[in-house]
Amino acid sequence: MTAGLVRSRTHQWIGGAWTSAATEEELAVVDPSSEQPLATVPDGGAVDVDRAVAAATAAFPLWAAASGEVRRRVLAKFTEGLRDRADDLAAVITAEVGAPVVMARQAQVGLAVAFVESFPEVLDRFVQREQVGNSLVLREPRGVVAAITPWNMPLLLALQKVVPALLAGCTVVLKPSELTPLHAYLLAEVFAEADLPPGVMNLVVGGPAAGAALVSHPLVDMVTFTGSTGVGKEIIRAAADTIKTVQLELGGKSASVVLDDADLGTAVRATVDQMSFNSGQACLAWSRLLVPHDQVADAVELAAATADGYQVGDPRDAATEIGPLVSEPALERVRDHIRRAERAGARLAAGGADPVPGLTRGYYLRPTVFGGVDPRSALAQEEVFGPVLAVVGYDTEDDAVRIANDTRYGLHGAVWSGSTDRAVAVAARLRTGLVDVNGGPFNVLAPFGGYKQSGTGRECGLPGLEAFYETKSVQLPRHLSLPVGPRLRADG
Repeated sequence: MTAGLVRSRTHQWIGGAWTSAATEEELAVVDPSSEQPLATVPDGGAVDVDRAVAAATAAFPLWAAASGEVRRRVLAKFTEGLRDRADDLAAVITAEVGAPVVMARQAQVGLAVAFVESFPEVLDRFVQREQVGNSLVLREPRGVVAAITPWNMPLLLALQKVVPALLAGCTVVLKPSELTPLHAYLLAEVFAEADLPPGVMNLVVGGPAAGAALVSHPLVDMVTFTGSTGVGKEIIRAAADTIKTVQLELGGKSASVVLDDADLGTAVRATVDQMSFNSGQACLAWSRLLVPHDQVADAVELAAATADGYQVGDPRDAATEIGPLVSEPALERVRDHIRRAERAGARLAAGGADPVPGLTRGYYLRPTVFGGVDPRSALAQEEVFGPVLAVVGYDTEDDAVRIANDTRYGLHGAVWSGSTDRAVAVAARLRTGLVDVNGGPFNVLAPFGGYKQSGTGRECGLPGLEAFYETKSVQLPRHLSLPVGPRLRADG
């Protein structure tokens, strides 16, 4: 990693300029592959948030009034800049997240670029004003948006919020995770080169104090957050006093349901591969594998063999398939889940909590597979956020649907079958916002979000743009208007 890409920072991006942070307090950004410091960044708080929100508030009227063509030109220039900086962004994400270089380039950055590139089509489908009877229905930008983003897919999840908010005419204050803020500085530079007016896009780097100040700020009109369900609940409570619009993408405990007519080998290998993506640090992870009871032993064996075959190691090595977890607390949390599952009687078939042989530094963990998992156990109910798979047996198709739905989450899932029609019928019964059938790929044009405690609202596609608008109805006069007050007379 070159010094030009990862370096200590002392500024926030506010009002179209790099502004010295209001505090001298710093946060250390740590390389999870080596446990060594990468850089320091400001631990911004309420003063920095006030400055950023003030800048966004001042910029809102002009940006909200800008034409769609102006916003399209900004999007085109931003997209070009994002492509130009793709390698730099991938290198920084490898450094701060621990994502293997191939995955960082293709998924962390490549998917983010594809998402941004999808928006000309989304804008073509959007209807900002329409006539409904004697009403003119208008869609108007919500106002100042606080975008609070996580560390696991930092670039993509920031852009899923910031890009549609800006295209809707909102102004934005972005607060990235304090664990992985370095990519956000590069992102601010790309926005700065895209001809956005000052104050339309602002960056505040800091920890929980900055997040709390944003959520409760009286001039913030909307909060959009991706992260844990626990923090999502805190945001709802904090935003209640000012009745802000709150959009949440939270946790998951997703089931990959293998029906009795599916190709077991394909389904199991794909499930383990998806579960291991980003070292299991993804809310979309299929962390439960549901198979008929008479196929459990074969499924566990296949899953274990697949898990044991991955190359775990230095994320900068092109041969590495699975890098470290993001931090020491994250590693210890996942290890605790593994140990608890063993104590509860689940059978460890691959991986485990022990250190990875040959890796003496870094927050590494081998992909882990458990058989004999009780569907009501902690391992099958709680989000682990690490590469840990629970294999669960079921009796009938109805039983599989019941087990898949028997969780407080409802974000993602999969169904595998020899018949696409049968798989789609089962998918329709799952209480979850996204279901992949027989390996169907992620579609950036389709709405994404969760049921139950996996969140509120939708990102991506047309719904992801519409989320940043208020709806107004303007009642137009008819040819013969009638009074509606106390002098209304039937004889007219």
